Amino acid sequence: MEQKTLSKWLKFVIIGVGICALFIFLYLLPSYGLTAKEIAPEYAFAFWPWLIFLWIAAIPCFAALVLCWMIATNIARDKSFSQENSNLLRWIARLGAGDSAFFFVGNIVLLLCGMSHPGIVLIAMVVVFAGITITVAAACLSHLVKKAASLQEQSDLTI
Repeated sequence: MEQKTLSKWLKFVIIGVGICALFIFLYLLPSYGLTAKEIAPEYAFAFWPWLIFLWIAAIPCFAALVLCWMIATNIARDKSFSQENSNLLRWIARLGAGDSAFFFVGNIVLLLCGMSHPGIVLIAMVVVFAGITITVAAACLSHLVKKAASLQEQSDLTI
């Protein structure tokens, strides 16, 4: 597959993920929260704190999508293995780590404030684990892209 074709597919996927995330955060979560208010009125006061918490937690995810778009653009320019892509992947890893920590601490704080249920916190640990997985994968890719960029640079100098 050519670089430009790969880049177009990556951008298509990034747009799809972004649209799905917007749908989830702007429609699905608020409507689910309103339904939860009706089912469990004792937690109705926690609707807005939870929704704002989830919206804040989404910001690093959208920032990571922007960084992925930049990586896809670099791939189209035939700069797949570059220091810039390594740095972008490192930033994605940092965003994943920060967001995972924020989500973990936020869930605990909301639980201690009486705005959550222990079962929700346990389910949220799956999201934290997914964030940590993305962090580790992005950090590994950053390291590998950095090494490949170094090898490519050495190869370009010898030819």
